[in-house]
Amino acid sequence: MAEESRGGLFESLKTLSGSLIAIVHTRLELLSNDIAEERAHLTSLLVLGLVALFCLGVGVVLLTILIAVAFWESHRLAALGGLTGFFLAAGAGLVWLAMHKARTRPRLFEASLAELSRDRQQLGSGS
Repeated sequence: MAEESRGGLFESLKTLSGSLIAIVHTRLELLSNDIAEERAHLTSLLVLGLVALFCLGVGVVLLTILIAVAFWESHRLAALGGLTGFFLAAGAGLVWLAMHKARTRPRLFEASLAELSRDRQQLGSGS
């Protein structure tokens, strides 16, 4: 009978260790997916941002030249001063918006941390 209980104990330990390894494997896969997803998101965001900045920069320069030429004879200083003020205000507003978004972005590995928290709660309530 001692053989049977010992075999049962070893089988239980093997099953438990197999379950723990499976849990760790799943969590590592989630973490890997989170990292890959964040990297892809940041790469696409960077490319889109750079292309948008280039297009907007060219457009702003051409618009400024157009307005300055249109008002060259009558109010060139007022036109250039107004455009300068507008672009400085817009730039300051965009810097504030970027900083706000950087501060309020979701936490990295949020899904993985939530799953690990649930695992901890289930293991705590099971014992």
